[in-house]
Amino acid sequence: MTSMDVALTTAPPAWHARLPLPIRFALREMRAGLRGFYVFVACVALGVMVITGVSALGDALRNGFESQGRTILGGDVTFARAHKRAEPAELAWMTARGRVSETATMRVMARTLDGNEQALAELKGIDAPYPLVGEVRLKDGVGLDAAVRTMPGAAVDPILLERLNLKVGDPISIGTATVSITAVIEQEPDTISDRLTFGPRIFVSLATLEKTGLVQPGSLIRWRYALALPNAGATTAANFISFREQITKGLPESGFIIADRRDPSPQVTRTLDRLRQFLTLIGLTALLVGGVGVANAVATFIDRRRKVIATFKSLGASSRLIFGIFLAQVMAIAAIGVVIGIVLGYLVPVLLNMFYGASLPIRAEITVSLGSVLSAAAYGFLVALVFTLWPLGRAEMVRAGVLFREEVAPESVWPRPAIIAATVAAAMALAAFAILNSDARRIAIYFCFGLVLVFAVFLGLGELVTRVAARAKRSRWPELALAVGNLGAPGGLTRSVILSLGAGLSLLVAVALADASIVKELTGRVPANSPNYFVLDIPKGDLAAFTKTVRDIEPSARIEDAPMLRGRIVRLKGVPVEELSAPPEAQWVLNGDRGLTYAEEVPDGSHVVSGAWWPKEHAGEPLVSFEAELASKLRLKVGDQVTVNVLGRNLTARISNLRDVKWESLAINFVMVFSPNVLKAAPHNLLATIALPKDATLTTEAAVGKAIGKVHPATTAIRVKDAINSFNAVFQKIITAVRVAGSVTLLAGALVLAGALATAQRRRIQQAVVLKVLGATRRRILTSHAIEYALLAGVTTIFAVALGSFAAWVALTTVMDVPFTLSIAALAQALGVSLGLVMIFGGIGTWAVLRAPAVPYLRSE
Repeated sequence: MTSMDVALTTAPPAWHARLPLPIRFALREMRAGLRGFYVFVACVALGVMVITGVSALGDALRNGFESQGRTILGGDVTFARAHKRAEPAELAWMTARGRVSETATMRVMARTLDGNEQALAELKGIDAPYPLVGEVRLKDGVGLDAAVRTMPGAAVDPILLERLNLKVGDPISIGTATVSITAVIEQEPDTISDRLTFGPRIFVSLATLEKTGLVQPGSLIRWRYALALPNAGATTAANFISFREQITKGLPESGFIIADRRDPSPQVTRTLDRLRQFLTLIGLTALLVGGVGVANAVATFIDRRRKVIATFKSLGASSRLIFGIFLAQVMAIAAIGVVIGIVLGYLVPVLLNMFYGASLPIRAEITVSLGSVLSAAAYGFLVALVFTLWPLGRAEMVRAGVLFREEVAPESVWPRPAIIAATVAAAMALAAFAILNSDARRIAIYFCFGLVLVFAVFLGLGELVTRVAARAKRSRWPELALAVGNLGAPGGLTRSVILSLGAGLSLLVAVALADASIVKELTGRVPANSPNYFVLDIPKGDLAAFTKTVRDIEPSARIEDAPMLRGRIVRLKGVPVEELSAPPEAQWVLNGDRGLTYAEEVPDGSHVVSGAWWPKEHAGEPLVSFEAELASKLRLKVGDQVTVNVLGRNLTARISNLRDVKWESLAINFVMVFSPNVLKAAPHNLLATIALPKDATLTTEAAVGKAIGKVHPATTAIRVKDAINSFNAVFQKIITAVRVAGSVTLLAGALVLAGALATAQRRRIQQAVVLKVLGATRRRILTSHAIEYALLAGVTTIFAVALGSFAAWVALTTVMDVPFTLSIAALAQALGVSLGLVMIFGGIGTWAVLRAPAVPYLRSE
C-alpha cells in the first residue's frame, strides 16, 4: 500500500469510489467552494453570455423569419423585375399555379399642389387581391378598399404628413395626377421583403398609378408578383426546390428575381448572419481578454494550494496525478461559468423581445438551439484550457521543497513538453473553430491574427515594463520609488493590467478612429464640385426642356446626364450566378438588379486600368466595361463574358476593359458600362446630375428643386446633402452598436483588473502594514498607489493608441478605401477610459488596503 493509498483510508460513497482518482480528489477540493474563483467564473460567463446571446437572438429572428415567412413575403413565392411588367404568358404561367397579386413600387416626389413643399417617397401600386397573406392596417380602422381602391385615394406613412404639413383629406400631387390622402398607414405586411426604401410609403391602386403618368417605358419601376400556392401548409423544402426548377424551365429568360417563404428576405438574412458572426468574434475577444483573469485565478489558486501540492508530492503523488486533480477542478469551475453564461445569454433575446419587441421588424421566436449551446460551450472550454494548462503545467514541475519555501510565481520553470504542446493545440483548435464557424473566413483569419498580435504586443510590453521597473534606479522620492518597485514586483499588477486593458482599449481606439475617419470622409471631403441634385427618370426627349428649366434659374449650373436602366447579372463566364461562390464583399453585385448604362467615352471619375475602350460608333460584338476592384473579387478579366437580363432578355457581352472608379467624386458612374450598340435601342430614361456654382445660395438650390417638380413632375430629384445626411444617421447607429459591442471587451478587461487587484491584495496589505509600522502615512501609501496606477494607465494607453491606430489604418485604407484621420477626441477618450478604470478599481483596492488592521498580518502563519 502506498502513501497515497493511506491518505484515502476514509471510505467514500460507492458512486464516488468508482470515479477516477484525480476526479475524486478534485471533488474533495471543491468542498471549499468557489472562493478565489469568482473572477474566473465571471470572465468565462461574460464571454459565453455574449456568444450565446448573439446566437440565441439570431436563431430567434431566423425562426421568426421561417415561421412568418409567408406573411413577410406576402405569399409563398415572389417574382420581381425592374422596368418591365409581366407579359400575359408569364402571368398566365403564374396564375395556373396559384393565386397571384401584382404590385409596383418606384421612387417619386410627393408635392403639395402649390409646389412649395415636396418630399421623396416610395409609391406602391396594389391590385385587388393584395395582400394575399397578412394585413395592411390603416389608422382609425379604415379599410384598404375604401382608402385606395374604391376611390382614387392614397394611404400614406404618417411622417409624410409631417414633412408636407398635411392632414388626412388634403390632396397631393404625384406625377401628373392629384390624389387625396384618405388614410394613414400603421402596418405593411411585406415591407421587409420589399427593396430598401428611401422615403415614406404611399399606397395607391394600380389604376391610380397609371393615371400619374409615371409608368413609361424605361421608368425605374419594380414589378412584383406574389404567388400563394394551393395546399401551402403541406409544401416542403423539397417542393420549393422542385418549384424553382419548374420556374427555370417555364420562364427561362424572364429575368425575375425569385424568393420563397423559406428565406423571405435574403438581404436581411445575410445582414443578420454577418452581424451574428461579427458579434461572436467580439464575444470571443471578451473571452480571450477574460482568459487573462482565468490564468490569474488559476495561478492564485495554485499559490494558495502550494502546501497541499507539496504534501501530495511528499506522500508520493506523481506530477501527472497532481496535474489531473487540479485540471479536473478548474474545468469543473469553468463549466459553472459556461452554464451561467449560456443561461444569461438566452435571457438576451427574451429581454429584447420583452422591451423592444414592438420595434423589431418581425416577432422573435425564442428557441434553444443545440448547435448554438454547443458552440458557446466549446468557445468557453477551449479558452479555459488555453489559459489554465500553462499555470497548471508549471505547478506540477515545481519541487516539493520549493513549494514549502516560496511562491510558485517567481519560480522560473516551464511545463513539460506535452503540456506546452497541449496548450498550443488548444489555441489552434480555438482559432480553427472560430474560422470554420464564420462564413467570412478571410475576415475571421485576419481577426485571429490581429488577436495574436494584440496579445503578443501587450504580453511583451508587460514583461518589458516589469523588467525595466525592477532594474530602475531607486528614486529619492519615496512614493515614486514604491510605485516603481510595485511595477517591477514578480507578483505585481503590471502584466495583467497592461494585457487586459490594452486589448480592450485597442479595439475601442480602432473603432473610434474608423468612425471619425469615415464621418470626415462623408461630410468634410465631399468634392468641391460635387452635384447638388441627382435627378431620376428624365425622358430622353425632355432633356433639352429639363436643361432649360434649370438654367432659367441658374445659368451657370453644370448638368451631366447618362442613360440608366436596371438589369440583373445572370451569368459570369457562362456560369449561372446561383452556382458561383463570391466573397461576401462582392456578393451584393450578384444579388438583385443593378444600374446599367452605355457610353461612347470613358465616364468622368474613372479611368481604364486594363484593356481598351471601344472606338466611337462601335457596331461589332457587344462589349462591357467592368469596375476593376469588383472584377478582381469576382475573378473576372478582360475577355470574359457577362450575361445580364434587361427588360426580360438575356444580353451577353465581352469585357473589353476594366475601370478604376473614384466613387467619392459623385460623378455618374456604374459598375457596368456597355457599348452603345448593346442598350441604345432599349426603352430607357436618363439620370442627370445638377451642380450649382459654389456661391449659389440655399434659396437658389431650393428654387431649382421646386422648378423641376412643377415643370417635370414625372422626375425624382434627390438632394445629395440629404442623401449623405440620411446615410450618416444610419452609420452612426451602426457605429454606436459596434462601440457597445466593443465595450464588452473592455468590461472583460475591467473584470481581469479587479481580479488582479484581488490577487495582489494580500501582498499589498502586508506591504502597507509594514510601511505603516515604519511610519508611512496613509497619504504616502495612497500617493504611491496613484502613481503606480497612473504609470500603468499611461503606458497601456500609449501602446493601445498605437496598435488601435494601426488597426484602423489597415482596415480603412485596405478594406474600405477611406483615408485615415487621426482624431484627437478619440485618443483623449481612450486615455480617459483607461485612467478611469484603473483609478476606480485601484482606488477600491487601495481603500481596502488602508483600512486593513495591522495585527492579523503581523502574526506568523
